[in-house]
Amino acid sequence: MGTLYNLLTTFSSTLLFFIFILCTATHVEAQEIDLLLKGGHVIDPKNKIDAKMDVAIAGGKIFQVAANIPAKNAKKVVEVSGLYVTPGLIDMHTHVFYGTTPGAYIANAATSLPPDGFTFRAGVTTVVDAGSSGWRNFRQFKSQTIDKSQTRVLALLNIVGSGMEGRFEEQDITDMNPVMTSNMIKRLFPDIIVGIKAAHYWGDFTQVDRAVEAGKLANVPVMVDFGEHNPPLSIEDLFMKHLRPGDIFTHTFSYGPTNRETIVDESGKVKPFVFEAQKRGIIFDVGHGGGAFSWRQAIPAMQQGFKPNVISSDLHSDSMNGGFKDMANLLSKFLNMGMPLQEVILLATWSPANVIRRPELGNLSVGTEADVAVFNVRKGDFGFVDIRKTKIKGTQKLEAELTIRAGRIVWDLNGISAPMWDTELKQ
Repeated sequence: MGTLYNLLTTFSSTLLFFIFILCTATHVEAQEIDLLLKGGHVIDPKNKIDAKMDVAIAGGKIFQVAANIPAKNAKKVVEVSGLYVTPGLIDMHTHVFYGTTPGAYIANAATSLPPDGFTFRAGVTTVVDAGSSGWRNFRQFKSQTIDKSQTRVLALLNIVGSGMEGRFEEQDITDMNPVMTSNMIKRLFPDIIVGIKAAHYWGDFTQVDRAVEAGKLANVPVMVDFGEHNPPLSIEDLFMKHLRPGDIFTHTFSYGPTNRETIVDESGKVKPFVFEAQKRGIIFDVGHGGGAFSWRQAIPAMQQGFKPNVISSDLHSDSMNGGFKDMANLLSKFLNMGMPLQEVILLATWSPANVIRRPELGNLSVGTEADVAVFNVRKGDFGFVDIRKTKIKGTQKLEAELTIRAGRIVWDLNGISAPMWDTELKQ
């Protein structure tokens, strides 16, 4: 009898132990997910996801993307039914070296903008500063902007040592040093500097060639703003003789025929070599800006099957209150020109991530940092303006409802993640 009693006692104790372990495991599982976005339509071009799915975030990273993830396993659930869930946008062309240097243009100047004020509200989680600084002042840019921003800030380093201090300084050939530029990238900041910028040069191809030389030394792409030549230099020569596959032509849809050759001719036809350049691997970037996006270029190009490789803003103080407004508005322009939403998202997420060689960005793969945007596609009667203040009408408009940076909610337009104010009074 005593033996039987001992056996029963042992069995009961063991059973209770396993029940305890099971309950503990269930509790741990329930705590694994910090934030669950439930019921949204996920568009993740890298992983070829275009379906209704839930997105789970834990420890600041993507934990799971799947249908019907149990809500009981999450500490916080945000209902996003009827909305689109995408990777956080990457704006590959911005100017965010904000400062107060008297008389300066974009480098440490008021023409640039503090990124956090203009990113999250449009679904952007990563920006690339396009050459505001050069090797001489990049450390200052890093300390006062990059290191202090919640937005992830990467950079293209200007081939001019002082960056975009001013138009005259940008003509100084003696300050276009490929060795110093490449050393700043390779030896000091390879994780932050993702390429080189050439811009605003009034002369021949010298600036472009020195930027490409630096690009070869540092093994990074070059972005070229190829305007301000009078008469205009040949963009066919630029694409076919000076740039490499993977290099970037920005301001693709600019119209300024007296100082910049356009991709669409005066009869409205895309020049044949433009298609050939894209096949060769030249990257065509929108770079809307305050003066570099015209319907008379963009609409005929789109109608003839020429599309950009990347949609970017050229964000600065002269563009944000003009035709550009913000990245959500810019993406809406392409949506209303007939580009499918899935492709619009591709050109502002996974495509720029590949161009800047940061494959860990622009996607919702499990284990990646949880940068996520949630968009509403509003239906209605809208107008969209180019830099020449001409308008097209549209029926769709993207609006950023929620933005998540590294697993933390940083923008919530309508409070979809927030409890009602009187909830705590009822507890």
